[in-house]
Amino acid sequence: MKLTKKAEYGLRAIINLGIAQELGRSKVSVADLANADNLPMKFLEQILIILREAGHVDTQRGKNGGYYLKKDPKTVKMGDLVRLLDGPLAPIACASHTAYEPCSCADEDHCGLRMLMIDVRNAMSNILDRYTLADVVEVTLRKIRRNGAEHYFMKSKGDDSIAHLSRPAVESEGFLAEMMKRKV
Repeated sequence: MKLTKKAEYGLRAIINLGIAQELGRSKVSVADLANADNLPMKFLEQILIILREAGHVDTQRGKNGGYYLKKDPKTVKMGDLVRLLDGPLAPIACASHTAYEPCSCADEDHCGLRMLMIDVRNAMSNILDRYTLADVVEVTLRKIRRNGAEHYFMKSKGDDSIAHLSRPAVESEGFLAEMMKRKV
């Protein structure tokens, strides 16, 4: 499975809304959300509409307005967000729970490819549905603080400098590895 840009940008934005909320910033402009991760603002606006229509975020107009989380981050499963933005998790339609379509093989019940893809779907679903937006925000902030790093929403208003971090090692620094580390 490869996330589309729509899902990637949407997940980055909603995670950043959670981080901003945890840091005491109740509302965030679409411009700040876009700037935080160098996302295209017009495309991000379209994605935020999807998240708003699904009830995950809301917006307030005006001088102190912006986007904010509408749902408690502890109730928002990451798998639900991925499905909302990208559709089913299954790599092929005959392995999907939510968008099942029969495959073209002669014996679907004994199809090795289908059985393998069901396991792939289950593995992805088990991880994405186990963790909430609150979990991702908490682990992200924990790692940032432990490493003495900085996040876009930690900077002072008017301070345009952002700490640029080196690229982490993918295998050892994944979410699950970070989740298992003791809280500091």
